[in-house]
Amino acid sequence: MRLATFIPPGCENPRAGEVREQDGELRVFAYAQEQLTVLDRLADLDEAAPVQSRSWALEEVTLLAPVPRPRAIFGIGLNYADHLREMGGQQPEQPLVFMKLPDSAAPPNAPVRCPPVVRRFDYEGELAVVMGPARSVAGYAVADDLTARDLQKREPQWTRAKGADGFCPYGPWITTAEEVEDPHALALRTWVNGELRQHSSTSELIFTIPELIEFIEETCTLHAGDLILTGTPAGVGQGQHPPSFLASGDVVRIEIERLGAIEHAVA
Repeated sequence: MRLATFIPPGCENPRAGEVREQDGELRVFAYAQEQLTVLDRLADLDEAAPVQSRSWALEEVTLLAPVPRPRAIFGIGLNYADHLREMGGQQPEQPLVFMKLPDSAAPPNAPVRCPPVVRRFDYEGELAVVMGPARSVAGYAVADDLTARDLQKREPQWTRAKGADGFCPYGPWITTAEEVEDPHALALRTWVNGELRQHSSTSELIFTIPELIEFIEETCTLHAGDLILTGTPAGVGQGQHPPSFLASGDVVRIEIERLGAIEHAVA
């Protein structure tokens, strides 16, 4: 399944539903029960939820973040060897975990605002793991771990550098786990203004998804709808020669095999 939160044409209130292929095109079906959310489905994927017979073409709806305000967003730093090299770091002995605030979650295709205090605004294309109940993986999504490199460099804690409002566009939907045979074998690519910047595979992860879950769970209970951003490969703006940071009007597109793509402009 592909689970989405969206606004249908002519409506104001968000709806939850499923994105399905029909007659060669992607269509969005809302759940018959209007109060049902994607978070509700993540908590119980075993029970089928009836959808409305009416649907909309994907381009007719406005996609929102699948879980609009996740309870917790765990980021993982320095989890690709090539990214370690471009950032001048050493391989950590255990996962480097940081938090992004719930309000950092943003729609997959909406503009992202760079705060005026930030001068070095950077992208990080990443595989997002979406948790289900009882430490299970419910599914996966595409994410951009947007980062203020100047704040990251001068502030030991990364809350402002990575957890600012809108600093985690993700989606375009949640692809449930049974649709992804091996999450450690997915091609990941990032473009900025049409220029390919990142081209890697999740096979290059230093710490695997089960290892990340086990490490986080040593101290923190993971709940349905929580996100784990698994790290970014080489090719970020900081790693360009010379460094190339995002500016107003730039467009970032991130695509992960089998999961779809997100694309957002910098406001």
